[in-house]
Amino acid sequence: MANTDRSSEHAEDKVKTILVVDDDPGVGEFLVDALKMEELYRPLLATDGIEALELVKTLVPSLFVLDYQLPGMNGLELAERLHASEELKQIPVLLMSANIPKRELEQRQITSIDKPFELDELLDVIAKLVVE
Repeated sequence: MANTDRSSEHAEDKVKTILVVDDDPGVGEFLVDALKMEELYRPLLATDGIEALELVKTLVPSLFVLDYQLPGMNGLELAERLHASEELKQIPVLLMSANIPKRELEQRQITSIDKPFELDELLDVIAKLVVE
């Protein structure tokens, strides 16, 4: 019985927590549902930067998936605030938007995906980022 417990612990270790931050409830819920179906990910949804900053006080995700156009602070500003924490600065960021400031992202070495995107494309990018 102990072997079964250990194998389930190892399976649990392989599940990656992904913090999705999107103020559009339809998009956010779609992303969370899609990630849950992958079984490799435990997605959490925040609807703005403040909520995301509160969540990371109690957890360290494997990836941040941020919408660029958020209320209060944009996704790039949120990424900077998240990475200001020593505990979070190595966590990769995936920024999503129809209007991404490509030059700024390249300077900061942040991965981006243009909206609208294909789900398979998004899942491929996420898989690459959580492995790195």
